[in-house]
This record gives sequence, C-alpha cells and structure tokens, in this order.
Amino acid sequence: MNKWLKSLKTPCYVINEAALINNLKTLSDLEISTGCKVLLAQKAFSAFAFYPLVAKYISGTTASGIFEARLAHEEMQNKENHVYSPAYKEDELKELVKICDHIIFNSPEQWQKFKKLIPENVSAGLRINPELSTQGGGIYDPCAPFSRLGSTLKNIQGKDLGGIEGLHFHTLCEQDSDALEVTLDEVIKKFGDLFPMLKWVNLGGGHHITREGYDIRRLEKCIERVMKYGLDVYIEPGEAVALNAGWLAASVLDIINHVGDDERRMILAVLDASAACHMPDVLEMPYTPKIIGAKEKGEGKFNYRFTGNTCLAGDIIGDYSFEYELKEGDKLLFCDMAIYSMVKNNTFNGIPLPSIAVLRENGELETIKHFGYSDFKNRLS
Repeated sequence: MNKWLKSLKTPCYVINEAALINNLKTLSDLEISTGCKVLLAQKAFSAFAFYPLVAKYISGTTASGIFEARLAHEEMQNKENHVYSPAYKEDELKELVKICDHIIFNSPEQWQKFKKLIPENVSAGLRINPELSTQGGGIYDPCAPFSRLGSTLKNIQGKDLGGIEGLHFHTLCEQDSDALEVTLDEVIKKFGDLFPMLKWVNLGGGHHITREGYDIRRLEKCIERVMKYGLDVYIEPGEAVALNAGWLAASVLDIINHVGDDERRMILAVLDASAACHMPDVLEMPYTPKIIGAKEKGEGKFNYRFTGNTCLAGDIIGDYSFEYELKEGDKLLFCDMAIYSMVKNNTFNGIPLPSIAVLRENGELETIKHFGYSDFKNRLS
C-alpha cells in the first residue's frame, strides 16, 4: 500500500477492487440462498465505471431520481432498474416509464395522479411507513414523526390502490437484521391485509449486510417469511455494496502549533482534503472517520486536529493521535470513503474535487478520473 500511496497525487478517492468484489460475493450469495433480488442503491455509490462488475453479481439498481435512473439504464443494461421519489414531475415520469422496470410512489395521491402514465410492462409500487423507529431518531430516520417518506396506514385507508403491485419500506440506517425483524413484524401487522393483491415487497436499504458480524441468517429468515406469502422480495443496500471498499488519500499542507490566550495548545494539521467538500457526512452525521495508522486522541505520542482547507471555520475532520510526528507532505488514508462521500462531494470555495483511482486485485493502481477547473466552472453558469 505504501508504494502506491507515495506516488499518488492527492486528494484522491481510491476504490479497493478486491474489497468491492468480496462485498458483491456476499450479496450474490444472499440472492442464491434465498431467491431474493439485490439492487444497488445508487445514492450511496454511483461510480459507474464499476457497474459492469456489479452487474456480474446482483440483479440491478435502484434510483432516487431521473439522473440516477438514466445512469443505470445506460451503464448497467439488461438489469432491473427501479426508482422511488417522494414526488414526481410529469415530464420526468414520462421518461422514467421508458427506462425503469419498477416505479414506486410515495402516496396514494401521487399514484392516482399518474397511474394513467404507467404502461403494463412497468410494475408500480407504494412506499409505506410502518411508523416504527429502530435507530433513535435523527435526520436519517424515515419513521420520525410527520416524515414525508412513505404512507402510513391511516394515509392509505379508504384509498384506491388498484393497480399497485408492490410495497416498499425503507426504515433502517447502518443496522443489523434484528432491526429488520421487528420492522417486518410491524409491516405485516399493519399492511399484511394488502399482501394478497401484491406481486412483490421491497425491504429497502440500510442493511449493513457486508459488515463483520452482521447476522445474515436472520436476514434470510426475514426474506423467507415474506416469500411464504407468494411474493418476490427485493432488497436494496447502498452502503453494503461498497462498505470499507475505498479510501480518501490526502496530504498535509501545513502544521500550525496553536497557543490560545489561556495557554492551551492544539496542533492543527491543514490537509488538501476537506470535510465540507470531500466527506460531507463527517459534518452531517457527524462522525470521525478512521485513518490507517492513526490512534484515538491521546493514545499516541503526537496529537493533531485535522482540518480542511476551506474558509468554513467548522471544516474540522477530527482529532487523531500518532506514534510519530507528522510533517508537511505526509500522506494519509481515510477509511470507508467509497460510500456517500463520493456522491455528496462539492466544490465549495472552488476547492478541486478529488481524483478517482482503483487499486486492482493485482496491486496495480489505475487512475480513472481527473477533475479540473471546468468541472467547477460549468456547474455555475
């Protein structure tokens, strides 16, 4: 690893091909063992250079909007293409019905408004909200009070659902299958009466299937439970596809030995990678990403606060500790940066986007994408 890192121009996302394949094999095994269909949720990972590889292992993709659906249609052909949106525009829906196999609506009202546009070869579904939070609330909880994501039982009672062939629920975030199990209990309790009219159920995403220690057997039992109703089962992980399958490489630009008025000291390391621009979830979640070779704050001889190089005062990545003293030009590898970081990055302050490279199974490093000034300029006018 050190050999290719030394020659790498930073900042750069590096996809670990071997780790990605290992994740995909786990998901493929799930399809084989249960008969379910696994879909890549592109909102977490949409580096389409890897779509041909993904297509070898799982059944298709799911999109959150028109551009993701188009990307899957163009780059992962002959695979299933699903889409869900909290609300559709008519002109976009007219395009989606031409390229998607499944279209999932958020409310009975949206279904009634647009059902005349859905041809026979497209399967329509409805997203439901079982109103059971398993993650303690927060901005990533689709079951929080007054959530706009999915229809509750009261929302659909008395509504005409004729023509709806499937139900979709997505209530999890980075969770194990025990959370799915209790959610499924609630779904069957509240919406089970609808199952006889359906062809399929989609268990959504948020399943950390490829995480070490994940209870796959419990997940299999959940899938088998739904299949006993004679229904096809879909599951659409995003993170699990590329979990721990990529890094963000960064370099130290400056070391600042900061002494405050109260004589407290903090050594700041300014990097060419930014939390605000290159790993927004660090600020949004928030969380502190792991770094290869780093320890928890205070555990090593030298302690640093890593910051980005934007004007945002809060562009702080986190506090870290090392057994050796850092210097300008040193390179670092932030872990688990293939998911969300790449799709959510931005060019705030005119900060360049990281390049994208892949570490092949044979150990060779290949850069597959460079970004430049035009990528910044052309977004704005």
